[in-house]
This record gives sequence, structure tokens and C-alpha cells, in this order.
Amino acid sequence: MSETTGKTTKTSTPSPSEVEEALVRKVIASFDGCTDERLKELLTSLVKHLHDFITDVRLTETEWNSAIEFLTQVGHITDDRRQEFILLSDVLGASMQTINVSNLPYKDATEATVFGPFFVDDAPLIDNGGDIAGGGIGQPCWVEGVVRDTEGNPIPGARLEVWEADEDGLYDVQHDDGRVYGRAHLFADEAGAFRFWGLTPTPYPIPDDGPVGNMLAATGRSPMRASHLHFMVTAPNKRTLVTHIFVEGDELLTSDSVFGVKDSLIKKFEQQPAGTPTPDGRDLGGEAWSRTRFDIVLAPEGV
Repeated sequence: MSETTGKTTKTSTPSPSEVEEALVRKVIASFDGCTDERLKELLTSLVKHLHDFITDVRLTETEWNSAIEFLTQVGHITDDRRQEFILLSDVLGASMQTINVSNLPYKDATEATVFGPFFVDDAPLIDNGGDIAGGGIGQPCWVEGVVRDTEGNPIPGARLEVWEADEDGLYDVQHDDGRVYGRAHLFADEAGAFRFWGLTPTPYPIPDDGPVGNMLAATGRSPMRASHLHFMVTAPNKRTLVTHIFVEGDELLTSDSVFGVKDSLIKKFEQQPAGTPTPDGRDLGGEAWSRTRFDIVLAPEGV
């Protein structure tokens, strides 16, 4: 009762949307003391988008707990040989989108694509013209090209890290016996040229025996990746390039499970009949082989 009028005073009850918006403001305000402006910007935007998602789909507590359990499973299966979080990022397109915004087009610089979960440091060093296959099974493939800058100048000594799966669709790190195959690093020569033997790329499924695979199965998505060969190319004062090349004619080019295909990275892998002489005189014992060319253009650092 009001003491002055003797009438009942009604209290206004906030609407659900007002309660939700007030919480967002409160959480964002909790970062006011953050002195790292970039960190503050990232967290503020994350909170806004996360809460927008929750309110947009009217997320239930059961669904949120299921999401937490899913992420917990992703963490449990991740170790120094398997990165399920990268896999999750890849299949949601987050990896590819981050690459898009971080590697803006610059002149004719080679386009970047996803890093993938199978890179490891300390890959063996090979000479130009060496073999990265390391005993991995598959058809031999001769790869050659030149590394240049965007002005057309060769980049002597550019470092190339190269890695790929074997014909069975497995990377060496997917075995538990410590074997090393399908990966190496080499350096471009004084003319910026590089060449090596590898394996003709073939399609394979991303690891689908864990939570990410379960998610793909639940949503009717294929785990298959288009055939590809990984590159990471570095040189002083140049933007690091992480990319693949893909096989022209592969039926999976339009449905790559991690959205990594770009038209400029699709290359012709020319099949060579058994007995065809090899560029370096290597004796393949009468085996058929393939060859491809990949000329690489590095953008300046900082663009």
C-alpha cells in the first residue's frame, strides 16, 4: 500500500528480452578493466555473438550441457599426434574463414588454404630433387615449380615444408610406431626453383572415429577430403604461405569436408605411362607415375 495514497503500487516486471539484454551488458561491462584493447575487443564481440546465438535459437539447458560434453570429448581425444580441435574448426569452416580474413588477396600471390591437423615440426631435410615419400605407398609423382615474389623475382633459398597422406589415406602420424613418410622440407635453389618426388594425391576421410566424426554422421555430412598435397612456404620479409594443391578432375573438389578448395589451387597431375623417362633419370622399375607443376608467388610480409 502507498503511504500517501493508500493505493497498491504495482512493480514493473522486466520482460524476458530485457533480462537477456541486461545480462549481456553486465558481462561486457565486466571487461572494462581489461588493459589489452585487442583482447577486450575479442571477448566483447564473442560475448555478443554467443548470447545472440543462445537467444536466437532459444537454447535449452540440455542442449548446452550436450555441447559442453561434446567439447569435453574433443579435448579428451586431442593429444600431440591428433588435434581434434583443429578438425572441428576445419569442418565448421572456421579455419577457412580465418584464413580468408588473414590472407587478403595481394596482386598475384598464391592463395592460402587450411593448415590441417597433420603438420609436425622437424620433418626430414631433402635435397632439391629428393623424395618426400619416405617409403609411403602410392604412385610416384614428380612435383616442380619456382618460388617468386609479386614482382616476378625468384626467391632463392625459400623454405618449403611439404606433407601428404599415402595411397591408403593415412599420414605417418596416424600410425603409432613412429614411422616417418610423406613429409620433408627442402630449399629452393639460386633460381627459386624446387623439385621433388612425392606421391600422387588421393582422396581420404578426415579422422571420423571421434566426436567430430560423430557430428558429421549426425548431420549427414561426408568426412571425405579432396585429393591434395600440403605446402608451407617461408622466406625472409615474405608472408608465410600455407596452402595445398588439388588434383584436377577429382569428384570431391566441390564437396571437400573442410571447404579448403580454391580454383587457383587445382592443378593438372599428368599421368605418365609405365616406362616414360623421368625428369631426373630415376628408374621406377617400369611403374607408371604422374607429374605436376606448382609455381608459387609469395606476398610481402605485413600485407
